[in-house]
Amino acid sequence: MKTPYLSIIIPTRRIEGTLKRRIAGSLKQLPHTEVLVVEPEEEVGSPAGEKAIGALSADEEDAAVTGFRLLKARRGRGFQCNRGAQAARGELLLFLHDDTDLPDGALRLIERAFEDPAIDAACFKLRFDNQHWLLGVYAFFTRFDSLFTTFGDQGIVIRRASFEALGGFPDWPLFEDVELGRHIRRRSRIVKLPAAVTTSAVRFERNGIVRQQLENAWSILRFLLGATPESLAASYERDRSHS
Repeated sequence: MKTPYLSIIIPTRRIEGTLKRRIAGSLKQLPHTEVLVVEPEEEVGSPAGEKAIGALSADEEDAAVTGFRLLKARRGRGFQCNRGAQAARGELLLFLHDDTDLPDGALRLIERAFEDPAIDAACFKLRFDNQHWLLGVYAFFTRFDSLFTTFGDQGIVIRRASFEALGGFPDWPLFEDVELGRHIRRRSRIVKLPAAVTTSAVRFERNGIVRQQLENAWSILRFLLGATPESLAASYERDRSHS
């Protein structure tokens, strides 16, 4: 089996049939890659999800994908991303949320950025699947790299060697992406690629755009002031269940 240039790692809470469309769309524009979907150890796949995974495996040759694998890990995005990275074989690792679509020409943009050996990490700008002007304002600022404007839902791409040197993601249930970004910036920088991924706005639609953004900002502030990722994740899950 040919060694892939890029490994796409997708942590998910539970595999559903909609994930097939997202993965298949990514594979069409990302030849010579492998895709690793990582779900929680305790999760039993739905019939629709199992059918989707079976179809993706069967279509592997047609999709020009070097490898497709379904993995299990302890629940939590940090744990699941690290499990995928351990199993990945690519020179570059792309961590992609399961509700996010890559832009057209994603591989070309990634290749162009990483032609520079000084670049260790990059990510895309952000776009929402809802055109509300407030979401557009929020998305606009993701073209800048900072603690408040760079998150995992923008599709973090990092050299495998750099990821391993940094120790990977912290094994946290929340803000593992913020902490990895901190570590990256201590040794280099995170380049913003000139295109945007498209992610789901469902949380903003469900909770209200202003309210959700204020909750996001408050969570980050609490984290910076010393709140543990575990306590913040517990609050997040309570809010999620109530809504």
